[in-house]
Amino acid sequence: MGLKKFIIEPDIRKAETLPAEFYRSDEVFEIIKEKVFKNSWQLVTDLDKVKLPGSVFPYTFLEGIINEPLLITRDMDNNLHNLSNVCTHRGNLLIENAGVVNNLRCRYHGRKFEFNGDFKSMPECQDAINFPRPEDNLSKVPFKIWNKFIFASLFPKYSHEEIFKPINERLDGVIIPEMFQEPLRSKEYIVKCNWALYVDNYLEGFHIPYVHNSLNEVIDYGSYTTELFGHCNLQIAIAKPGGECFRMHEISPDYGNEIAAYYWWVFPNLMLNYYPWGLSINIVKPLTKELTKVSYLTYISDSTKIEKGAGSGLDKVEQEDEAIVEMVQRGMQSSFYKTGRYSPSREKGVHHFHRLLTAYLNDV
Repeated sequence: MGLKKFIIEPDIRKAETLPAEFYRSDEVFEIIKEKVFKNSWQLVTDLDKVKLPGSVFPYTFLEGIINEPLLITRDMDNNLHNLSNVCTHRGNLLIENAGVVNNLRCRYHGRKFEFNGDFKSMPECQDAINFPRPEDNLSKVPFKIWNKFIFASLFPKYSHEEIFKPINERLDGVIIPEMFQEPLRSKEYIVKCNWALYVDNYLEGFHIPYVHNSLNEVIDYGSYTTELFGHCNLQIAIAKPGGECFRMHEISPDYGNEIAAYYWWVFPNLMLNYYPWGLSINIVKPLTKELTKVSYLTYISDSTKIEKGAGSGLDKVEQEDEAIVEMVQRGMQSSFYKTGRYSPSREKGVHHFHRLLTAYLNDV
């Protein structure tokens, strides 16, 4: 029979939300892996991890649900590559640890590869016929550099440039000093909810006055807005008078406004939270249909502002979000809840997310 089609009405004023069964279904969760996550761009790491020629950075693409072993390398000409991290001889993991190496050599039987993934040599194969073949090279996997970050996708459905163009254009008008990483503020949370419920919660400021009292004290909820783009959307928080805000270039469409935070979401699971002190990144990683890992990465440009304005108390805000989405997860198990309605003024981002999700699932 195939997966039931989930349809979201384009007109938010008439639309109903995704039904509870969407979040409960094992079949939906499995198909989302194939149709959404394998086709999406995922943030892997930053360029600091592969600075030097000979650098290698093994990673697992969406560990827990996709589990594709991949490898970023920087060759001796300073070029980056993103490769399969599986030896083409007998399937052994090729590189186990990040660092700087002289060559790519499998420790199982000694097969070697160039830093660009091309087959180099193999012991005891002098008598092999039609060897090496193109299949003996490591597969190359699409990747892109954005600012200081490396992104990868197994089978990208849309170009990275197309997705990030609105973000680039908007940030051109914002004065953001160079950012450096503060590892002590980077952490992970395990949340007992479906990953899409966590994203739903992020994509609306509707709950701020009810859930985040400290955040509500520093932003003007009445002027909170959401802007929609192709594969991303933006929530803008305005600071209350005298609050911490960005400095802007005159070219910015937000010039003259006291912006406390830009909350960018990139389909399906990336959040880029810009504050006057720097950037906080959330990566939402499904583990099971009822369990989600949220990785936080923090890049600070002005440490004197770290506990001021909308970007302060992020641990408290995260804990408040976790508590509410875990209760929603429990509510989704109800025999009586089926589907809800969107607030046309406050839940444009959620509606946008649901429309994109169903388009991917329905192969639109």
